[in-house]
Amino acid sequence: MLAAIDFQGGPGTSELMEAVATLQGLNRLGGRKVPAGAPTGFVPARYADYLERARKSGEDTAYRHYWELCVILCLRDGLRSGDVFVPGSRRYADPATYLYTPEQWAPKRAEYCRLVGKPARAADALEQGKEELHAALAELDKTLAEASPDDVGMVRLDEDEHLVVPPLSAEDVPAEAKALQDELAAMLPFAPIASLLIELDARTRFLDCFTHAGGRKLTTSVETKRNILAVLIAMATNLGLARMSEACGVSYDVLAWTMEWYIREETLREANTVIVNHHYNLELARVFGGGTMSSSDGQRFPVRGKSLSARTMVIHGGQVLSTYTHVSDQWSTYGTKIIVPTAREAHYVLDDFLGNVTDLPVDEHATDSHGATLINFALFDLVGKALTPRMRDLARVTLVRDDTPTEITRRYPHAGPLLGARWNEDLVADCWSDLLRMARSLKYGQATASLIVGKWSAASRQNTLAAALKEWGMLRRTVHLAKYLSDPAFRRKISRQLNKGESLHALRRDLHYAQLGTVTRPHLEQQTEQAWCLTVLTNSVVAWTTEYYSRAVLELRSQGREVPDELLSHISPGHSDNINFFGVINVDVEAELAKLDTSGWRPLRPAQLRDLGLMP
Repeated sequence: MLAAIDFQGGPGTSELMEAVATLQGLNRLGGRKVPAGAPTGFVPARYADYLERARKSGEDTAYRHYWELCVILCLRDGLRSGDVFVPGSRRYADPATYLYTPEQWAPKRAEYCRLVGKPARAADALEQGKEELHAALAELDKTLAEASPDDVGMVRLDEDEHLVVPPLSAEDVPAEAKALQDELAAMLPFAPIASLLIELDARTRFLDCFTHAGGRKLTTSVETKRNILAVLIAMATNLGLARMSEACGVSYDVLAWTMEWYIREETLREANTVIVNHHYNLELARVFGGGTMSSSDGQRFPVRGKSLSARTMVIHGGQVLSTYTHVSDQWSTYGTKIIVPTAREAHYVLDDFLGNVTDLPVDEHATDSHGATLINFALFDLVGKALTPRMRDLARVTLVRDDTPTEITRRYPHAGPLLGARWNEDLVADCWSDLLRMARSLKYGQATASLIVGKWSAASRQNTLAAALKEWGMLRRTVHLAKYLSDPAFRRKISRQLNKGESLHALRRDLHYAQLGTVTRPHLEQQTEQAWCLTVLTNSVVAWTTEYYSRAVLELRSQGREVPDELLSHISPGHSDNINFFGVINVDVEAELAKLDTSGWRPLRPAQLRDLGLMP
């Protein structure tokens, strides 16, 4: 490998590259002893003792083994971080090639700065950042000064001036809201999953997105629609094509052919976008949220057989993979990605967020602590968005200041002592133009966010651009945490959004019920298609339920009932109580459409049937 691949190093890797060249020479000449002048300055401290002991003992063979292993390990780490690269490689290319060149960037700089609201001049950007920092610190200092142990949910300082962050009490959902949801759910019609999809397609035409891979447009053939719906249900519920063939009466060969030629990630994404946009325009969906906030989280699914995307995890009792989904505050899912369960989820937070092609005007994104990295804080801000994670162990998070400890403590006597590090604004100023260039490259798809985030997160301290990005991230994290600590309502809003994403995990598990929810498809492409089928069905359930909730609310209001939007904002459409996805699955498009009234709707359940608990 060392002889065949041309490894090249970036700034700060001269000793490592010299060691690689030395090792290449030893391998070529068959040498067994490391030359006396071979570099060792690149060796991490945790490995240095092994080398030192072998050198002092005079054991040349042991020293060669330890030194060679250190070279290979540091070369691996350098490739992961981008400090070492391979010309011509796609995954291990020079990180600079992922970005717009300075020549490409120069004419676009002013336009991009206007778009994301960032100053083009470094001095103006630093001043803007400091203003936000001091405004947030002033509010936090006021909160700490006025807080007392009796204030529920309010942060405070204890007798030793240590930060105390009490857990927020559970959100106070009015009892009237729970009763209203039960009443509305009882009014909804009961529909098989196939009937729901046929009805939703009549209003959205989302099946038109499934075009033939050969380029032919989807015909209006009822048979073609039936086959596509059967495959969608088979993949989402995990029945598989063989069991689906028995359940719906369509031959396996027909379903397999449909799967091969119509069901692809691109068509599934397009269909999902149509459903999300339809849901976004529903009046009741605007009550759930404005579509301006979203969250992301991973969900584990068991895996049977060998798969490159699966890993064995003791906590889950065997092999699993992760689906990483992005959910809006309207309960719709606009992004789905299959990732290795042991991979860091923070690397994938920006991918579907920046790749959002729906009408959702998302500008704020929440995660758990997994997404709260300095790189993510910086990049979200540089693309004109906000990362607002829910973080744990807040007392141990380093906050930054822009002045001396004495001056900061004088201005903020309570919050000042919490700021444990000085912000390196000179480094940010020197790299400001390159930081904006990187952000624009991500925003317009020059490189995938997960690749860049992974590279810069692992970069060494010698990587100036990565260090500057982390410094800007420290400022943005401090601003966020100051607001997070001083405003309980802000914390509740973040928790409420994260709870929506977790609630949809339960709906996905309900839909993905067959074979105990175990994924049997081995390849990443197949798993991705199955994950998107599940997302399409999940959004279909959410959209259909929201539609009929709206009709139920209109009926109650027509009877003189007062149904305030404040109560409706606590209603969740992310459940499957009114949907049947078991047993025989009858995918008869014409028959199902004939059951709808002249306006294309099913009747709500009559009051007498609701009172008896009966379903038509």
